[in-house]
Amino acid sequence: MEPILQALIAAAGSFSAISLLFLVVLFFCRSRPPKPPPPFLSISFPTPSSALPLPTREHSFSFDPSLPYISLSDLETATKNFSPDRILGDGGFGFVYKAIFPSGAPVAVKRLSPDLAPFQGFREFRAEMDTLARIHHPNLARLLGYCIAGSNRLLIYEFLPGGSLDQRLHDPDPDYFPPLTWSVRLSILRGVAAGLAFLHEGCRPSIIHRDIKASNVLLDGESVARIADFGLARLVESSRSHVSTQEAAGTVGYMAPEYREGVTAVTAKGDIYSFGVLVMEVVTGRRPSWPVKTDDGGEIGLVKWTRAKFEEGREMEILDPLMGKEAVAETEVKGLLGVAYRSTEERPSSRPSIGEVIKLLDSF
Repeated sequence: MEPILQALIAAAGSFSAISLLFLVVLFFCRSRPPKPPPPFLSISFPTPSSALPLPTREHSFSFDPSLPYISLSDLETATKNFSPDRILGDGGFGFVYKAIFPSGAPVAVKRLSPDLAPFQGFREFRAEMDTLARIHHPNLARLLGYCIAGSNRLLIYEFLPGGSLDQRLHDPDPDYFPPLTWSVRLSILRGVAAGLAFLHEGCRPSIIHRDIKASNVLLDGESVARIADFGLARLVESSRSHVSTQEAAGTVGYMAPEYREGVTAVTAKGDIYSFGVLVMEVVTGRRPSWPVKTDDGGEIGLVKWTRAKFEEGREMEILDPLMGKEAVAETEVKGLLGVAYRSTEERPSSRPSIGEVIKLLDSF
């Protein structure tokens, strides 16, 4: 056989073999089902303009390998069917319950209220789930998992035995939670500032919490602060300094004046204002939502009252009496209220950044 003919036959055979191999590989690739995306990303949340029905099938997932697969029936059993005596606290979007699994391990279960507008409820649920599932910091509450079953939307957190800062300030129980000392209060505020610094400057994109308040600061067994409740959180892309929203954000007493006036551009300076109010609350032991009675029988808001006392140099007169006779350094009180004073300026541009707040807190 001629050499040229032999070469042609060999080339044709090689081509046929390669083509056959390609077809076999293609067949197996097409017959294998695609790998599903991570569970929490596979949930579809319709928007108000969508005509799609709300999800009805149960969907649960654990972000923590120590936490078993969680169903609604598991959570009902662990909370005694969401019994009132298991309530740890409540917020704008529902109650938080203590759940105890058969293993004896306690967790905190946040159940969004079914009375919320359906799309609002799913939006707040998704905001909190997406935010906490991807970030970790010693001063942020840790999300362990979630469950969706019909209209039920539940988030499972680590259980923090120290209660909320609101409880410890305004409803202390001598048998379980004695009043907070000055040094512990100062440490808690530094922890909250560290958590905010991570959200504002350590995350990409940055995260604005929008609801910093005492009931959203939880304490572990060593009274280390953990920021919780990210239902109102919003992401700010690196190319922008704010996020626009049509929603009112925050809680009365803590809300920055620009939000109360209907400004839709939400910035990190709103969190700074709320932090300043929180500092005043921790120092004085007074609720920001309650008016302060003045010497002439009138009433004034906590922020204006505290700022006036600071301007008059009367900081030591307004310390929370629940701290007892503990010796408190005047330089620390003045320094801390100085941070609160700057943080609660009316104009957002006059307030410090969280990085500046950290430096101020480290200076005394």
